Amino acid sequence: MKLSKTNQRRVILEELRKLTSHPTADELYDIVRMRLPQISLGTVYRNLEQLSIAGIIKKLELSGKQKRFDGNINLHYHMRCKKCHCVVDVEHAKLMDLEFMLNNLVSDLDFQGYHLELLGLCNNCRMHKA
Repeated sequence: MKLSKTNQRRVILEELRKLTSHPTADELYDIVRMRLPQISLGTVYRNLEQLSIAGIIKKLELSGKQKRFDGNINLHYHMRCKKCHCVVDVEHAKLMDLEFMLNNLVSDLDFQGYHLELLGLCNNCRMHKA
């Protein structure tokens, strides 16, 4: 999918790529409005969806929660904190082997992907555990 380069799309992408917090569309809308006060929430939602379909960003659909977005499209995994619900990147060599193993395991099927969600406590919640 070829996307036209609009100023709104450019700003949305720039702001998303500055973040490691995997924001929801609503959270990103609040940030983008600082630069583009007239932008609508619908415009942010539409652009995030189009950027996701085009493979420019990742859309994270985790356990029935609001969709979150990631500007980092390099291979990595995510862990959702069971306490504060933040989403953090997980990059571990053994997890990276997972894709190779799954592809070999289901070679006789029309394997099109998988959804892996890691659960636990983020560093902040783990340090303040009561």
